[in-house]
Amino acid sequence: MSDIAVTGGTLVALLGGFLLLVIGLILLIKGKFKSSGNSDLREAYANQPNKSPLNRTKYPQVDAFSMSGTFFNTGLLIALAITILAFSWTTYEDVVIIPEGALEMDDDIEVEPPRTAEPPPPPPPPPPPVIEEVPEEEIEEEEEIEFVDQSVEEETVVEVPVAEPVEEAPPPPPPPPPPPAPEVEEIFTVVEEMPRFPGCEDKPKAERKACADQKMLQFIYKNIKYPAIARENGVEGSVVIRFYVDKDGSVKEPQILKDIGAGTGSEAMRVVNMMNSMGEKWTPGKQRGKAVKVYFNLPVKFRLE
Repeated sequence: MSDIAVTGGTLVALLGGFLLLVIGLILLIKGKFKSSGNSDLREAYANQPNKSPLNRTKYPQVDAFSMSGTFFNTGLLIALAITILAFSWTTYEDVVIIPEGALEMDDDIEVEPPRTAEPPPPPPPPPPPVIEEVPEEEIEEEEEIEFVDQSVEEETVVEVPVAEPVEEAPPPPPPPPPPPAPEVEEIFTVVEEMPRFPGCEDKPKAERKACADQKMLQFIYKNIKYPAIARENGVEGSVVIRFYVDKDGSVKEPQILKDIGAGTGSEAMRVVNMMNSMGEKWTPGKQRGKAVKVYFNLPVKFRLE
């Protein structure tokens, strides 16, 4: 019995057949009983003596209990058949076709450098001085300078003036420090431990990367749908989606680096966005034992069979 394998559709069809068989049997027995009318039975047993009131039926021709053994054996056979079919019900996993070299990147993809913190712009230069023209009426005539004889002879006594102490002015307050530049957290391209697709954390450390890549490819090519316009026009090629895996394992800011058109880029973006709806999140990348943001370039290949 272990070699019997029944799919869900076959099981439903067989159960439907059993149900029709039971309904047909009920209708057959009911029609047989109806064929024997009460008037015919009364005429047939009119001259016979009255039977004991302990009899279950008045007329033996319509005794339904006479077929109880047949009904019991039929029900037992049907129940046994349903049990065998239930234990033989086999479910098959969907076959996911992963293109050969699914994670290989094309050489002609231009990847822009990661974002880094830019220095703040220098302050604007001061405005040039404005030269205002003075009207002639306000210009005063220069007064004549009176020259005084300041010659000194040997007998002249010169007194040195005593300078009065001058109070030193307090130094001006230091200028306020410039506002701190907004901190832009770096997004790494390569780290010590790259982010991984969920589902392989119970594997040995040496096998996690290969297992995670395989599960990611199965997720992508199980949910990807070849756009109808691309299929009709024979569009094939690779679409490259770039995103970064955040510290909490969520997929952020997906963008198309390479698109072959005909709706393939939008379809690849749809599948990438589905990763945030999974039950589990990515395992974030780590640098020096600390979770960091890491870029991930994902090629999605479209191949017509």
